[in-house]
Amino acid sequence: MSHNSRRDFLTQPAPENYVAGLGRGATGFTTRSDLGPAREGPTPEQIQEALAKRAQQLGAAPPTAYNAGREKGGKGKDQEEEEDEERFQDPDNEVGLFAYGQYDREDDEADRIYQEVDERMDRRRKSRRLVLPHRYLVPSPLFSWRSFGIKFLYPYYEQNADLIFATCREAREREEQDEYERNNPKIQQQFADLKRSLAAVSDDDWANIPEVGDLTGKNRRAKQNLRQRFYAVPDSVIASARDSTQFETTLADDGAQTETPDGANADGSLTNFADIGAARDKVLQVRLDQAALGSSGDASSGSATNIDPKGYLTSLTKSELQAGEVEIGDIKRVRVLLESVTRTNPKHAPGWIAIARLEELAGKIVAARNYIAKGCELCPKSEDAWLENIRLNNNHNGKIIAANAIKHNDHSTRLWIEAMKLESDVRAKKNVLRQALLHIPQSVAIWKEAVNLEEDPADARLLLAKATEMIPLSVELWLALARLETPENAQKVLNAARKAVPTSHEIWIAAARLQEQMGTAAKVNVMKRAVQALARENAMPKREDWITEAERCEEEGAVLTCGAIVRETLGWELDEDDDRKDIWIEDAKASIARGKYETARAIYSYALRVFTISKTLWLAAADLERNHGTKEALWQVLEKAVEACPSNEVLWMQLAKEKWQAGEIDSARLVLKRAFARNPNNEDIWLAAVKLETDAKETEHARELLSTARREAGTDRVWIKSVAFERQLGNMDEALDLVNQGLQLYPKADKLWMMKGQIYESQKKYPQAREAYGTGTRACPQSVPLWLLASRLEEKAGVVVRARSILDKARLAVPRNAELWTESVRVERRANNMNQAKILMAKAQQEAPQSGLLWAESIWFLEPRTHRKPRSLEAIKKVDNDPILFFTVARIFWDERRLEKAVTWFEKAILADSDFGDAWAWYYKFLTQHGTEEKRRDVVSKCVVSEPKHGEVWQSVAKDPVNFNKTIEEILLLVAEQLR
Repeated sequence: MSHNSRRDFLTQPAPENYVAGLGRGATGFTTRSDLGPAREGPTPEQIQEALAKRAQQLGAAPPTAYNAGREKGGKGKDQEEEEDEERFQDPDNEVGLFAYGQYDREDDEADRIYQEVDERMDRRRKSRRLVLPHRYLVPSPLFSWRSFGIKFLYPYYEQNADLIFATCREAREREEQDEYERNNPKIQQQFADLKRSLAAVSDDDWANIPEVGDLTGKNRRAKQNLRQRFYAVPDSVIASARDSTQFETTLADDGAQTETPDGANADGSLTNFADIGAARDKVLQVRLDQAALGSSGDASSGSATNIDPKGYLTSLTKSELQAGEVEIGDIKRVRVLLESVTRTNPKHAPGWIAIARLEELAGKIVAARNYIAKGCELCPKSEDAWLENIRLNNNHNGKIIAANAIKHNDHSTRLWIEAMKLESDVRAKKNVLRQALLHIPQSVAIWKEAVNLEEDPADARLLLAKATEMIPLSVELWLALARLETPENAQKVLNAARKAVPTSHEIWIAAARLQEQMGTAAKVNVMKRAVQALARENAMPKREDWITEAERCEEEGAVLTCGAIVRETLGWELDEDDDRKDIWIEDAKASIARGKYETARAIYSYALRVFTISKTLWLAAADLERNHGTKEALWQVLEKAVEACPSNEVLWMQLAKEKWQAGEIDSARLVLKRAFARNPNNEDIWLAAVKLETDAKETEHARELLSTARREAGTDRVWIKSVAFERQLGNMDEALDLVNQGLQLYPKADKLWMMKGQIYESQKKYPQAREAYGTGTRACPQSVPLWLLASRLEEKAGVVVRARSILDKARLAVPRNAELWTESVRVERRANNMNQAKILMAKAQQEAPQSGLLWAESIWFLEPRTHRKPRSLEAIKKVDNDPILFFTVARIFWDERRLEKAVTWFEKAILADSDFGDAWAWYYKFLTQHGTEEKRRDVVSKCVVSEPKHGEVWQSVAKDPVNFNKTIEEILLLVAEQLR
């Protein structure tokens, strides 16, 4: 062995073509990312056979480039030991032709060239397409031409011997390969039949393939679960956890609770476990109730409470008493603390009062009296201690205790009044109060008690006169004296009071009310003098306080004084650059909400004197009279409004409408005539006149008015009304002629295109209707109703594919539109393609997440019944104040027979938008099954007043020419019948 060889191979680079572990029998592996599906590697026998075959082809018994021949060549032990000895021989000293020298790059190049030559020869043989008899294709393993020494019996075989041997070899190799693949099939071959069967799987089956669950650590979790121990929870624990947050708010006559929580008896011996399983529904119910809460202060807006304050306080007091009786340990601890307080600070009266009340709470009334008596002895100047002593001894020596208290505190008003209350005789009460006045002549409370005891008004006047002399700064006494005097003397008393207390606004208000009572309010403006005097004295109250005083005067019947207060003080501290109009409108609305309509009327009157031509103020004043006034007052306000704003057509139309609704058709015509004179060529007035004549059954006159309006005030709206008028009368040919003329003038009027398509559709001319809708959508691509009509026409004709295509185009033209997305979902739902409908709904809610229409469609039609409440709660959190969502929640409660909750949500939907007719119809439909006749009449009357005009079903019914001239009540009944 050479001494120059280095064996520190760990520090040397790996030799070329080195594969780690191959000498130990490692065969490597493949992965899906490398070669596709993994396959089983060759066995050691196959590797050995392949190496031997390789050596035979090379013509020697060799080692290979990887030294596999020495490792797996099948040599004996002696030879292996000899190779072991010669392993470190000098590589340059080769022995024999195939010595164990180093395998270099030139050897690799030679092997590669030989391999290429063999492959080329194989390709040439295959190209000659040699065909052998069947018996020679796969010769026997014992058969060999050369082994028998035969010189080729036939010339054909002699000329093609090499080709014959190669062909036999290839056939044998193919047979071995086929047998190996049969015994060891690949993964893709094992599942080939299943993959072919996947071609027959439908789209619905693909869509319904369940998601693969997370199986990570499944066995480990299963073993952990087996090692866990489970114990049954006692029923009492479940019941107590369920009832921990519940309390009862009503009491029976005997003080016991009338109901026990969720089916349990008063003694807790019986529990209804069916309610325990409904805990999830209860939580959702509570959350929905919280979502229904609002901030407007009424029940319908959600701010109302179901807790009876009186019953709640009663129950709370009872529970506190019971808690005091039960928690004896707490009472003992508190007693120790309070005794420590009284010992360390015996002159501290609140400590004695606290320990006395503690003993009273514990039921030890005698100990309580002893403690408070000791407290009064140690704290004789404490009013509270004496009053507590009197309370605890009300029926036991209370008068004696009161006398002792007054001896120590003869200037205590509270003690004198308490001593008076202890007396049962009126004369004795008066004597006590006289003694009190001798000691405390400046006490207003004692003077008031003394006056209240007098039954004769003359004696009361004398007492009040003396009281005002003794206490001239008491406004209460002055006002009480003025109320007892005659009007003439009352005026003198108030003048004296005003001089005595010049900063009191109550005296000025009393003087104004006195002038109103005397009938001289129009002659003497007392409130104007009051504002001037109070401003000089810097005693002017805030304008909000003046409004409160005005409302109090209205409540007591002094309407003129109320108006005078508002008239003189409403603009106090407000400059011209302030938003005075908005402030006054808010003040009036607040007074209306409190039921003080005269105050609101006075506020509007003052505001209209400042802002004479404000349409907003005139309309607000008219609404006040319409809702809370008389018909004559409303007409008067509107007459003043049209005189102040003669160019405002809204005020003219309201006046004409009020006259017409009152049955005075001629007066309404005169109003419109005056409006024509002030506003020539105004389309609103023309159309109002047409409606008036139409409602009066004057068809020819209405047609003439429309014809004149088209000539003099020709707008697209006038043409639309003309077409609608002829459709309502059933004159389809005239309507079609008018709509064609109108489209020549106004090609961008989408309503004209819709009406044209509807006319053709009513005549069963579907191709013409399709053409009208198609032309209309191209002319008015932003018109959502036009797209919807075109889609519904195709769906009605049974061409759902075309309806989908139209809606797809519509969504591109009008993106993020909830109505178009909802119609797309409905098309799929009506075609029983629920999976596609859910997919579209998911996309729609991403495009329009704030749409109550989409949420309602999803909740009611695409969600299981058990999932509707959670989805409703989620929708309410995301969508604010949507009537469609509100009445959908009401329908959920209706479906669950939760009728009171359903009523709450129906009313909330109506308050959210009173112009939404579908909400009214759903509420009425609900009341037809679960309401009273009185409630139904009330809903109908409110609906008539609100005059709803919107709603998906409401508009389809109200604008149907068949329902021409039907009242709102009739339309409400028709819509309720169509709702499903």
